[in-house]
Amino acid sequence: MNMELSRRAFLLTAGAGVAGTALGAFGFGDVEAAYAAAIRPFKLVNTTETRNTCTYCSVACGIILYSKGDLRKGETAEITYIEGDSDHPTNRGTLCPKGAALLSIVKSKTRLTYPMVRRPGSDRFERISWDEALDKIVRVLKDDRDKNFIALNEAGVTVNRWVTSGILAASATTNETAFATYKVMRSTGMLAFDNQARV
Repeated sequence: MNMELSRRAFLLTAGAGVAGTALGAFGFGDVEAAYAAAIRPFKLVNTTETRNTCTYCSVACGIILYSKGDLRKGETAEITYIEGDSDHPTNRGTLCPKGAALLSIVKSKTRLTYPMVRRPGSDRFERISWDEALDKIVRVLKDDRDKNFIALNEAGVTVNRWVTSGILAASATTNETAFATYKVMRSTGMLAFDNQARV
């Protein structure tokens, strides 16, 4: 084997070997292990990864939520970190400033996490259960549809229209959810259907 080694390369290699041996002799052999032990553990270890859609605009960027706490064990899950989904075709892992601040919105003390209602004549909102809120919404919609449904037009042609109520659909849903929302609302005869680009 023919190996050419210049005088400079030989001196550099020998010097590095002598320095390494000297550091080991002086007791610095465990420096790397001590350094590795002092590093903070990776913050996403033991977290649950959940893919979702950003809640802001109609772009519908993909996000990944990381939460601690196993729901299967009865623990309360808490979101600890949010990042862009690099596998999502819309944003490919990037987020705008609002999307990058999603964690502060999730943890905001002013964020509404349960339904509230202001009763007629009252000056304040009060908390109600989800069952009560959904029952109230369904009851109001049913009463309005029964009162204002148009089955036939003036010519006697079946039109099945409900024009006194409408829906504002969410833009930050999946295409499947948007399609189901559209079909359900249209099946009631509702014509007023507003949305943000993707529904």
